Amino acid sequence: MDLLDRIAFRTARAAARRRGDRPALHPRGTFLAGHLAVPGHRDPWGVPWLDAPGSHAVTARWSRGAGLPHPLPDGLGLALRVEDAGGPGRPLDLLLTTGGRGRWTRHVPLPRTSATAGPYSSLLSYVVGGRRGVVAAFPAPGSPRIPADPATVGAAVAGRPVVFRLCFGASGAGVAWRPLALLTLHGEAPTTSPDGGAFDPYLNFLPGFRPVDRLRSLRLAAYAGSREGRHAAPPS
Repeated sequence: MDLLDRIAFRTARAAARRRGDRPALHPRGTFLAGHLAVPGHRDPWGVPWLDAPGSHAVTARWSRGAGLPHPLPDGLGLALRVEDAGGPGRPLDLLLTTGGRGRWTRHVPLPRTSATAGPYSSLLSYVVGGRRGVVAAFPAPGSPRIPADPATVGAAVAGRPVVFRLCFGASGAGVAWRPLALLTLHGEAPTTSPDGGAFDPYLNFLPGFRPVDRLRSLRLAAYAGSREGRHAAPPS
């Protein structure tokens, strides 16, 4: 590790130790069940799981980024695991955070007091079918305003499915968001994972659909420090 990686590792480890068995970031959250419907596209992406119509089971974790108490605004997280996106046993993980929709604000985390007040963005760039840009989830028009509290989010989704449009916004000025799939969250889901259901986009990615390498080492160091701080097993 270089100096910045060591700092990220130690900071995340210390934060996780203070929080016991919780991650350094996004310590408070709720697990949700859902599915992702891929319609297929007339203009192919060159990514097998996006170019063929299909439906995939999804496990999601909605969380408060800094763990600030509700009703304070916080950066909100929506982590997604798309089961079998790359075939049996090959999931795809996405980490999304409340952000903007503009050319620059899509890269900036924005604190919110509602879980459905605006889009969730990957913040860092992805490469999708050779195109570079940002992946985002937009609440469907007419979505109910759900307060940004884990218990409230879980109860709201269990009572009424919440729908997001998963989109891709290519880099550059004036580029429109292009639909990828439709995400429906329809109930709470338990997790029995020994690491608390950790999501890792650098471990679970697919050919043609992956995060760029910028800041990769920093994020990996932070993940490792958080796991060590809460005594979680490393990913297999």
